[in-house]
Amino acid sequence: MNRPPFHAEHIGSFVRPPRLIEAARAYKAGKLDEAAFRAVQDDAIREIVAFQESLGLPSITDGEFRRRSWSAGFIDAVEGFALRDGTLGFRDESGVLGVAASPYAKARLKRKHRIVADDYRFLKGMVKGGVAKVTMAAPDVMHWFLGPQAFETSVYRDREAFLADLARLYREEIAELANEGCTYLQLDDTALPCNCDPNARKDVVARGENPDELTERYARLFNEAIAQKPAGMTIGIHLCRGNLKGAWMAEGGYEPVADALFNRLNADVYCLEYDTQRAGDFSPLRYVPKGKRVILGLVSTKTPVLESKDALKRRIDEAAKHVPLEQLGLSPQCGFSSGGGAGQTVTQDDTRRKLERVLETARDVWGGT
Repeated sequence: MNRPPFHAEHIGSFVRPPRLIEAARAYKAGKLDEAAFRAVQDDAIREIVAFQESLGLPSITDGEFRRRSWSAGFIDAVEGFALRDGTLGFRDESGVLGVAASPYAKARLKRKHRIVADDYRFLKGMVKGGVAKVTMAAPDVMHWFLGPQAFETSVYRDREAFLADLARLYREEIAELANEGCTYLQLDDTALPCNCDPNARKDVVARGENPDELTERYARLFNEAIAQKPAGMTIGIHLCRGNLKGAWMAEGGYEPVADALFNRLNADVYCLEYDTQRAGDFSPLRYVPKGKRVILGLVSTKTPVLESKDALKRRIDEAAKHVPLEQLGLSPQCGFSSGGGAGQTVTQDDTRRKLERVLETARDVWGGT
């Protein structure tokens, strides 16, 4: 039976076609009504599903085509959020490019409507081969970037009250997904990998928090969020240090979070960014217990340059010194859409070549996907 975990994966987002970007702008400007905008989204999703199935990918997503950006689908669907600037910015080789705006609770949080369950229902109806996978921002993303400023104390008396409400939102949505028959959910996390960055950890201390305590609390938050998921639902987590048109937010290996990540956070599949030295070496994989799958994000979505199979196999062999080969897999390090709009670093043809390389390499190493 075709069910996760797989040895070949992708993270979920794809470069939006120009007509979808144009339709989103027209809808925002009031020049296109909701029904017409949804029709464009539906058509684009049908195309991206067919694209994934033509490659033979074992997991299929809707490309995240219904959301402004990777985390906006969650934030936009929840009443009570607003945005304010944090302390962590995107940067590239030239320096810091700007500070990222982050969500905070200005009022009590509640779902305006289903967050991704309706998206999943449409996707599942399109998928003929492979497993429909739904992606959603991880709960700790809603806290880490602002810490004590992630909620108004007039709304939530303390961090625990805020996190409890946050976990409740996820349990409610996961119950909706379960009712729709979802068997594969991936939570996308930029908080834990950014908590590996020495400079970011200093910022956490400066705002009065302990970065190691946060790691442990976030592992429990993840578990609280998925506590009522059905036994047949595979839970993945994707760890990313930020990806915005080739820029990033953090650097540093997984060592500071590895023990909690692999042994106290209850994910089945770990999609780990590993395309540059900023993600460190493979030694933190020694913490991975039996029964969990680690997907090595060795193929970069930040550049159109195609990785060689030999180079990928060498890196897989290096990782296999720390965790059994059968527990490993291969993927791009992040989604292919970078920030949602125009100015992407890869084209659809680049995307095809890179995913074909992932599948070819996985077949060579594991004998199938």
